[in-house]
Amino acid sequence: MFRGRFSHTIDPKGRLSIPAKFREALEQEYGEKRLVVVPNDYCLEVRPFKEWERIEEKVKALAQMDPDVQKFNRLYISRALDVVVDGQGRIQLTPEYRERAALVKDVILVGGVGKFEIWNKERFEEYDRTNQPELPSLFEKISSRGV
Repeated sequence: MFRGRFSHTIDPKGRLSIPAKFREALEQEYGEKRLVVVPNDYCLEVRPFKEWERIEEKVKALAQMDPDVQKFNRLYISRALDVVVDGQGRIQLTPEYRERAALVKDVILVGGVGKFEIWNKERFEEYDRTNQPELPSLFEKISSRGV
């Protein structure tokens, strides 16, 4: 579990320090420093390698000739980028991925279940502000699913 939100900066070379709490979770729960980074519509998703392998196994079990599965493979799975946390606790983000997620300098790392996300700070603050009013109804929807 990656808990919390952390403000950080990306250096001019595209290196980002991973919060110590996230590095501890990575080491304790997964026993490794390998991560997979995938851009989505708003940010970069970052998953431990073992979590990413679980996704790949589920996709592999689907009918590979299904057009939706093929499209998912092309649009999402193919964007997976392997990275390793270096000795200083940083990962290297490619210029293309930084550009896709509008990551220039100030970012927020947002914890989640089995992953964390890297957001442009202003974009996340806007997302948080505009979606916060939905939280009570989300609690209700999620609790009806057994959580």
